[in-house]
Amino acid sequence: MSTDISLGLGLLSIGRAWGHRQGLPPTEDDALTLLDHAVAQGVTFFDTAPAYGTSETTFGRFLESQGAKNSHLTIATKMGEHWNAEEQAAFTDHSYDALCRSLDKSFERLGRIDLLQIHKATATALASKDVERAIAYARSNGIDALGASISDLEAARIACSSGAFATIQFPYNQLFTALEPAFAMARDAGMSVLVNRPFGMGQIVPDNGDRLHALQSALSFIQKQSFNGVILTGTRSPHHLDESIAAFQGKL
Repeated sequence: MSTDISLGLGLLSIGRAWGHRQGLPPTEDDALTLLDHAVAQGVTFFDTAPAYGTSETTFGRFLESQGAKNSHLTIATKMGEHWNAEEQAAFTDHSYDALCRSLDKSFERLGRIDLLQIHKATATALASKDVERAIAYARSNGIDALGASISDLEAARIACSSGAFATIQFPYNQLFTALEPAFAMARDAGMSVLVNRPFGMGQIVPDNGDRLHALQSALSFIQKQSFNGVILTGTRSPHHLDESIAAFQGKL
């Protein structure tokens, strides 16, 4: 049984090629149009990361254009996975210097950060003194809400038992249920959950046919879990975002 769940927008698709079909990111103008449309449709939670290519830069320009109007938005980003623009590839580095440099650049691009997550938060990374020091650095820069983006249950257990994090993020959908126990871990720890890849990177939703039914089925599957938090849809298309919103609200 679901509790307090909202629909947020993950911004990987506006920054680099991604998904089951490896779709290319939109132009910056199209990305700004998508972001403006999302806010107009009531989306208030946005999740980005340095490893998402140009995502932070584009989102930061959108936030700057909004001025004071962006105060009601939740800006979530990460540190730990980075982006090599020359090679067009992501890489992981949880060293203290790399984490601090990444955070500084994210502040420059975004202006403010409401939620900072440890990206690729493995059990080893979460036990690292460098990560512990970087969290202290983040707190000294005014970041109160911290989270962990994980991909295995041992990392989920450590994150939920540490007392350091307010949120935990992980993939969960009809095709991938291995991390289902993390919902209970987060609930017992009083943490919110961010669910990514709700549509299996596009594998669950057909290009043709009954897309809306597939979307609603995928979201309903997640909403059967008991958690507080956000389901992150990811798209480069305002039309597809409208479909996700309608499916989430049950207005099909």
